[in-house]
Amino acid sequence: MKYYAGVDLGGTNTKIGILDENGEILIKESIKTLSEKGMETTLKRIWGTIESLMDQKKISRENIHGIGIGIPGPVINQEIVSFFANFDWEADVNISKAMEKISGVPTKLENDVNMIAIGESKFGAGKGSSSSITVALGTGVGGGIVVNSKLISGMNGAGGEIGHIKLVENGKLCGCGQKGCFEAYASATGIIREAKSRLAVNKNNLLYKSLEGNIEKLEAKDVFDCAKAGDEFSMEIVNYVGNYLGMGIGNLLNVINPEIIILSGGVALAGEILLDVVNEKLKQYAMPVTLRNLKIKLGELGNDAGIKGGIALFL
Repeated sequence: MKYYAGVDLGGTNTKIGILDENGEILIKESIKTLSEKGMETTLKRIWGTIESLMDQKKISRENIHGIGIGIPGPVINQEIVSFFANFDWEADVNISKAMEKISGVPTKLENDVNMIAIGESKFGAGKGSSSSITVALGTGVGGGIVVNSKLISGMNGAGGEIGHIKLVENGKLCGCGQKGCFEAYASATGIIREAKSRLAVNKNNLLYKSLEGNIEKLEAKDVFDCAKAGDEFSMEIVNYVGNYLGMGIGNLLNVINPEIIILSGGVALAGEILLDVVNEKLKQYAMPVTLRNLKIKLGELGNDAGIKGGIALFL
């Protein structure tokens, strides 16, 4: 039996798992990333955790055939990280070689959302399909594109950065520094910004009452919860967000024409109330032929998607 390690390297926590050749997670653990201690120290701590998990499952090092690591940043050729989104580490560094030097195990990298996408494609909501787009709706909007069962990473590792498709000319400012991005409208950050703007002029609604007037504690989930409870004010915000989601996904359908769209992340947990709006709006923005037999599903792997993506890089 061959075994693999999957690593989801996060800004605060790093999730690590040992998988068998069928993609089943045998054991996993989460550790603090502590990136401020430096790249080499972080990689050594990750390898130490992998070794500990192997010992617990009585797996010898010779049976570990690969380490797959999801990185918060663009990755070139599954080896070199152009820059780190959350870490003060050197740019254009070959993390693959650094990890192989520490572990002696072949190592491949991918952008963290790409890892989620390939994990869902192989083992989750996209299982059995050859083309899928995963849209990660959280604090920002990330994405991963799989065509013919392979990730589209691009020349400089920026393939799949769908959150920065432009939806509005000179629109709202995005965290990337540009204006009008998909992310500025359809992320949790965008939802909160829109809701706060509306609450500033309209306090006669369930959302304001549920916050007890403390607008600063607003979360995207509050908007969806109140919409589900019948609050017209909150439902208008859901329609607003759903329109931009439909526009962004419609653009992707027109370019890629995938078999399935997979929605993951905290915003996607809104479920049917958001999906219903998106499905309706897609008719305005996607060519009808791209909607034939299209499936839109919620991600199935949750926090394990990045770990399972680790083995998918080797399959």
